[in-house]
Amino acid sequence: MGFFSYPSTAIVVAHALIVVAITVRVIMRRPATGVALAWLFLVALLPFVGALIYFLIGERRIGRRRQREIGTLRTDFRKISDAVIRGGLTDVDWSRHAPVARGIDRLGQQTVGSLTVRGSSFQLCSDTQEVLNTIAREVDQAESSILMEFFIWNAGGTADEVLEAVIRAAERGVTCRLLVDALGAASWWKGRQPQRLRDAGVHLQAALPVGVFRALFGRTDLRLHRKIVVIDDKTAWTGSMNLVDPRFFKQEAGVGEWVDAMVRVQGAVVASLAATVIGDWTLETGEPLRDLIESSGLHLVEPQGSADIQVVPSGPGQTGDGLLQMLLALINAAHEELVLTTPYLAPDDALIYALRGAAGRGVKVTLIVPQKVDSFLTRYASRSYYDELLEIGVEIYLYRGGLLHTKSITVDGAMSMFGTVNLDMRSLWINYEVSLIVYEPTFAVELRALQQSYIDGSDRLDPAVWSTRKFGPRFLENTLRLVSPLL
Repeated sequence: MGFFSYPSTAIVVAHALIVVAITVRVIMRRPATGVALAWLFLVALLPFVGALIYFLIGERRIGRRRQREIGTLRTDFRKISDAVIRGGLTDVDWSRHAPVARGIDRLGQQTVGSLTVRGSSFQLCSDTQEVLNTIAREVDQAESSILMEFFIWNAGGTADEVLEAVIRAAERGVTCRLLVDALGAASWWKGRQPQRLRDAGVHLQAALPVGVFRALFGRTDLRLHRKIVVIDDKTAWTGSMNLVDPRFFKQEAGVGEWVDAMVRVQGAVVASLAATVIGDWTLETGEPLRDLIESSGLHLVEPQGSADIQVVPSGPGQTGDGLLQMLLALINAAHEELVLTTPYLAPDDALIYALRGAAGRGVKVTLIVPQKVDSFLTRYASRSYYDELLEIGVEIYLYRGGLLHTKSITVDGAMSMFGTVNLDMRSLWINYEVSLIVYEPTFAVELRALQQSYIDGSDRLDPAVWSTRKFGPRFLENTLRLVSPLL
């Protein structure tokens, strides 16, 4: 009998050839070392299945058509800014800020194409019922345009008040465009609410639709994770909160209600957030930018307030490692205090080194994470990072009041980052996110007070106690850490 007559031999050889082929492909694509090793481990450990998973989600394939459209959008993005940002609002007086602030702004311009604008005001809000009620009330007052994009929309509770307000706005002639992620809101898309919106005249679009055909040409897990509301050209909201009432959302997960924060902004930064939504809309629909700007009723936004804010959209095909670079710049800018909140902790090595470096040079580094999270894999993978952070002096607090979902960073009470970005590889490399870099001490003070409320509702992780946990949990945590770049 020939060598390949035995089925088991043929299977072994086929698996070996697949591992070699994927190894070569991974090496030539030069991903981060941790990501590369995680994929090679998975492909070798799971014959054929690992290779299939790599084919589906192993590369940031966004498809040639979308890549081409993103390239065009980069060129045309200046048109949006020119149409809605009044001249002179990008002339920031950097002498008002720490010297490092201007460098971070320049980094954002170079890597993300994002301009800081002056002349904005803000209102930080952590009461989700107040957020939903206020958005509904402002939608009822809209005169020309409503732009919204969310990762999740969930029926029930006060979230339905926002839906009814949008329907009323469309029926009285306001142009309403809603972009909702196809997978994040999969159950909502199967319900009655989408059709009710369309029947009222709302322009409703699923972002990044999934399917077998699309999986052949791009990844199906690239998600629109942004949360933005823009009402007329006057008011905008962004932050960590999906369009959900936490009392009616994922109650079966056993982690309590989700705890979020949003910021309501007015003035120049409204234009930057509107431009982000318009760009996403044209990518999904092909509607020309000029038509979108005109039909949305957007005009040159007037300055209102003194805050200087930089909107940082990020995602595959758009910004490369720009978001990570700005995160590292913020962490490295800290001299006295650095406070971070994130629901999911699965960072790459660069972020871990930056946090350890900050603590090592004497910065008081505080990390606040939820005591319970809704993902088994992420829960244990996150814990594997605690040891190396605790040993250098990072203080870790476990929030016990629900799933803390707020994503925030404050630096020395002077600069802040606030938005949709988690400290995990998915947010940094896979999702389409949006963050605000706020060069305004007043905002930093307010955000730091909110972070303190989270600390007050948390238990500090005792390094001595943590180091005594049993071998079983430690082994599980470290094992899942190997695949954390894939989570």
